[in-house]
Amino acid sequence: MTLTSQPMILSGRGVTAVLGPTNTGKTHYAIERMVAHGTGVIGLPLRLLAREVYSRVVEKVGVQNVALVTGEEKISPPNARFSVCTVEAMPRETKAAFVAIDEVQLAGDLERGHIFTDRILHLRGRDETLLLGAATMRPILQQLLPGITVVERPRLSQLFYAGQKKITRLPQRSAIVAFSTDEVYAIAELIRRQRGGAAVVLGALSPRTRNAQVALYQAGDVEYLVATDAIGMGLNLDVDHVAFAQDRKFDGYQFRNLNPAELAQIAGRAGRHVRDGTFGVTGHVDPFDEELVERIEGHQFDSIKVLQWRTKNLDFASLHALRASLETGPSVTGLTRALPAVDQQALEHLSRYPEIVDLAKTPARVEKLWEACALPDYRRIAPAQHADLISTLFSDLVRYGTVNEDFLAEQVHRADRTDGEIDTLSARIAQIRTWTYVSNRPNWLADPTHWQEKTREIEDRLSDALHERLTKRFVDRRTSVLMKRLRENAMLEAEISVNGDVFVEGHHVGQLSGFRFTPVAGADGPDAKAVQSASQKALALEFEARAARLHAAGNGDLAISSDGLIRWLGDPVARLLGSDHIMRPRVVLLADEQLTSNARDHVAARIERFVNHHISTVLKPLDDLSRAEDLQGLAKGLAFQLVENLGVLFRRDVTEEVKSLDQDARASMRRYGVRFGAYHIFVPALLKPAPAELITLLWALKNDGLDKPGYGDLIPVLAAGRTSVVTDPTFERTFYKLAGFRFLGKRAVRIDILERLADIIRPLLQWKPGQANRPEGAYDGRRFTTTTAMLSILGATLEDMEEILKGLGYRADAVKAEEAAAHLAAQVMTAAPVVTETVEAAAEASDHDDADAVTEESGSEAAVVEQPAAVEDQPVAEAGEAEEPKPVLLWRLAGRSDAQRQPRGQQGERRAGQPQDRGNRRNGGGSEAGEGGRPQRKDGGKPHQGRGDRNEQRGDRQDRGDRKDRNNNNRGGNQSLRFEAKPPRKEKPIDPDSPFAKLAALKEQMKK
Repeated sequence: MTLTSQPMILSGRGVTAVLGPTNTGKTHYAIERMVAHGTGVIGLPLRLLAREVYSRVVEKVGVQNVALVTGEEKISPPNARFSVCTVEAMPRETKAAFVAIDEVQLAGDLERGHIFTDRILHLRGRDETLLLGAATMRPILQQLLPGITVVERPRLSQLFYAGQKKITRLPQRSAIVAFSTDEVYAIAELIRRQRGGAAVVLGALSPRTRNAQVALYQAGDVEYLVATDAIGMGLNLDVDHVAFAQDRKFDGYQFRNLNPAELAQIAGRAGRHVRDGTFGVTGHVDPFDEELVERIEGHQFDSIKVLQWRTKNLDFASLHALRASLETGPSVTGLTRALPAVDQQALEHLSRYPEIVDLAKTPARVEKLWEACALPDYRRIAPAQHADLISTLFSDLVRYGTVNEDFLAEQVHRADRTDGEIDTLSARIAQIRTWTYVSNRPNWLADPTHWQEKTREIEDRLSDALHERLTKRFVDRRTSVLMKRLRENAMLEAEISVNGDVFVEGHHVGQLSGFRFTPVAGADGPDAKAVQSASQKALALEFEARAARLHAAGNGDLAISSDGLIRWLGDPVARLLGSDHIMRPRVVLLADEQLTSNARDHVAARIERFVNHHISTVLKPLDDLSRAEDLQGLAKGLAFQLVENLGVLFRRDVTEEVKSLDQDARASMRRYGVRFGAYHIFVPALLKPAPAELITLLWALKNDGLDKPGYGDLIPVLAAGRTSVVTDPTFERTFYKLAGFRFLGKRAVRIDILERLADIIRPLLQWKPGQANRPEGAYDGRRFTTTTAMLSILGATLEDMEEILKGLGYRADAVKAEEAAAHLAAQVMTAAPVVTETVEAAAEASDHDDADAVTEESGSEAAVVEQPAAVEDQPVAEAGEAEEPKPVLLWRLAGRSDAQRQPRGQQGERRAGQPQDRGNRRNGGGSEAGEGGRPQRKDGGKPHQGRGDRNEQRGDRQDRGDRKDRNNNNRGGNQSLRFEAKPPRKEKPIDPDSPFAKLAALKEQMKK
């Protein structure tokens, strides 16, 4: 059986071809001509264009008079006089008075051309037929349709080549054209980051989504459009410039370069009506050569030589007959048999399915199969998969008369979800469009109206979701709104929230922190200057108000952070920098230029007052010392050094100064909180987290130490109450001292804890053999052993204790455990009560006032003044056999030459803390472990002990004029070792509340 149809029309009588480039008003002319007739049909190449023309016709004649017919949509009022269709949906014959076919040059398209050719040759209006298209169709139309009337319309505006530009340099109102989805998305993402956003138009988008994206561009919410060649088909866009980001495309069969006519069709979108447009290239596309530019600008293109054609005379007698008829070639010159389209490819696959061959036994079923093969491949899947779907539909149609609605419902339900990203939603839209097409096929469904409404509703919902995702991904809504306001020449309104967020027209444009404004990322688009201008107006007023509030703010609103920033209510407003005076850092404002004149001066002055107040409050002892007017001479010099060293001096470094201070000077310094310890001169009040943190910051500012390893890491240790900590060799060593710790090899100990250690060691060296009540740890009056109390206050192990004591200048003698036990037992046997002598010795020791420990616990520090490391350590006794106990370590003050010390018995008689021999007396002050060994004389001679040190160890008794005789009696024959640093002076009255007065009273009571 052969499908009957009217014979091919070869006459062009009554046919008018309106030809010309884009922007010639051809479609507008066709609409005007159609509504001038009583009835009419117009065919358009895209569903999107059909929708647009439908709306325009409805505006002219009313909705009840216009039908819309596409493959996926039908709006058919009962008495519609005009039909707007896609070319594929146009009727094969009509009685309408008017027929128009748009974009007839698509008859040369390899994929769809045969459909356009069929309509051109066979479909006619009763009174008038218009063929609209490019001028390249003139020769072939005149050849195929003799007698045709050709009208050429000139372009209303001119088109100029603008050369090559970067994507980020393209002018506003530009359309960037690419031919792959990935490339379109990549360009749109780049434009969003650099220029605020872009609308996206792809052929694969649903018409509703494409319309929404075009509307976004047309409304001016975005200034750029990124599209495929879909924009070349009659979309009326307000485009000034078209830029080609690609010039190759896949035409369904192969990748190829676009020909000049195709480039011109797309470039022609630039310029509307009488406004000229430009075109060019961007990205990696090479600039167009001069010949190509001239042809596009002059609309000079090669004529179309042949049109794609496929026979209408199909034989449905059998599958074989149908396939054979499709292979029929044209009998007219100017036509060429089209390549197999999607429907023919599907038929080829289905003819190999045994079940399909069994079902398609009659001409009616063969015709139904061919009708099913017309299902468009919206999903762009493999031909075999598409054929499988057609097979399912055909089987239902043959067996049940309609498509199985349970199967249809399941497929529709799968697509009815709006979650997911762009690709997911696009795939669902393609799937639902398939079922929209099925629902619009006559006699395919039992309840077509229900499914038409259902699929349309789902497609609209998915399309809206896809538009929302595209806009969210490729459009910066802030920029789009601002750009629209700018084009309207409106004044932008700016405001600042309480937390510093800056808004222009309700959109967040930046953050105001203190007196610095930071725009949000991506604020470099075309609206940047306008946004900045609007922001600055608001910021200028805000800066003035903030300056006034800061000037009146209390000190509690300001703070200095560990990074040297000064913060006002949490926001940085200034930075501290080092200066010549460590206690007076420079203040640098962190403020934009909008903070000017008096406001800037007031802010700077207020911050400087806060910094000075904060330092003088937290470091009050140091500030008081730096301003002390009652300190004179050596005391003032020592106070200056103490301030310069931020409250801690190693005693060994100021030995000469300390020994030269008289009692009045020392008392004056103690009134400022200075403590003269055994190892340090320091201010105990500064050994707290807050002062230590500020001290560390001030030192770091002056010495570029903010980035040095260990900065700020020791303050939490101090705040946790740790008395000692394992040292980190990577840390800057000075940070330990600034935090109040003494670096002693593998461990660092808090300075005040070392002074407490001195208090524990002192009585152990004051005890004399033969006295009763031997303190724990005392041995022979010149040596001692470590005790639990020492380990407890240091939080250290025995191994740590050895490191610490060595670092403080002590050396150990190893003695066998049984020898030590025998020695201590002998001391117990010979002990005699000498309470009176002990008290007198304590009272005598109280005369030495260098260490605060003396004033508080009536001990003498002389025995624990730091000594330098010995030049040669004594050999340690060889360990016994494995089963013998470990040797006992006896700690002593290291001397210059331990080999010359006196016999042990005589040493035991010597008063604890006195020099052991001349070599020891000449030895200098103690040194930190590993910090340089013995001090050297300036004249290059051997190290020696100053007179003052000997006097310190003897209690500075030369300062106690009227006690000279008593001291001589106590020292006996050792008077020759005494040396006066200066002439005796008159004794001044002792403060009755001082510890010295109390000790003297106790001694008098003992004598009575």
